[in-house]
Amino acid sequence: MLKDMIALTKPGLLRLNVFAVAVGFWVASKWDIDWISLLLVVLGSTLVIASACVINNYWDRELDQKMERTKKRMEYINHLKPGFVLAYGLVLGIAGLAVLFLWVNPLSGWMALLGWFAYIVIYTMWLKRSSTWSTSLGGIAGAMPPVIGYTAVTDEIDAGAWLLFALLFLWQPPHFWSLGIRRVEEYRAAGFPLLPVVKGVKRTKLQMIPYVFLLIPAVFLLYYYNYVGLVFLIISLISSIIWFVHTISGLKTDNDEKWAKINFLISVNYLMLIFIVMVANTTWS
Repeated sequence: MLKDMIALTKPGLLRLNVFAVAVGFWVASKWDIDWISLLLVVLGSTLVIASACVINNYWDRELDQKMERTKKRMEYINHLKPGFVLAYGLVLGIAGLAVLFLWVNPLSGWMALLGWFAYIVIYTMWLKRSSTWSTSLGGIAGAMPPVIGYTAVTDEIDAGAWLLFALLFLWQPPHFWSLGIRRVEEYRAAGFPLLPVVKGVKRTKLQMIPYVFLLIPAVFLLYYYNYVGLVFLIISLISSIIWFVHTISGLKTDNDEKWAKINFLISVNYLMLIFIVMVANTTWS
């Protein structure tokens, strides 16, 4: 039972998002870390993000059976019963929001609630089944974790919060569309109107380009406004340009699946590298 409950929180996705919370907290703290506050914001965020993942799995349980990548999730839900899964997801969310609102600050709680609402209502319940905009607008949810961590320290939304939001918001569509191109037939069979399914692979590749390109000014502005140091600027610019060049190369490739696989791997490593260097090269207060 416990194994099924953990699996429904999407542990891989959960770890990445909670790490993003910690990165946002670290950038705002400028190495003057309040470890109790960090622990509390990580705890609250973990519960809220886990809640969103569990409810997403509950809502998508029938469609997930149609895809190889997600069909096992139905087994976890059947072991626990759908009603229990829904209640479990709601309890996680309420507990997480209580931690953030009561023991961190209300703004971080509102940011978490906004991310939860964007993922469950805007993305899962609405756009995922009806529009190619699901990936772009669904990115609001994925961009909130570093903002939650950041506002836990600053208790305000300033340029740093917006830039962290922009970084994650721009990263997500090309990352997810790379996966979508690789598994386009699975998404087509499941009935999801993903961009590669509705508009085709070539149009998807074209639409990925501006997102990756805009990461270049986003990382530069983090340095310009003195949130990070020169090492971050150099590494992030080089990494952004590498990803941008590879994304453009997709317009001429003869092997879409191989290109998309490499682009997906670049996107994953790009984000992890950016986060690690961001923490290591955050400017001192």
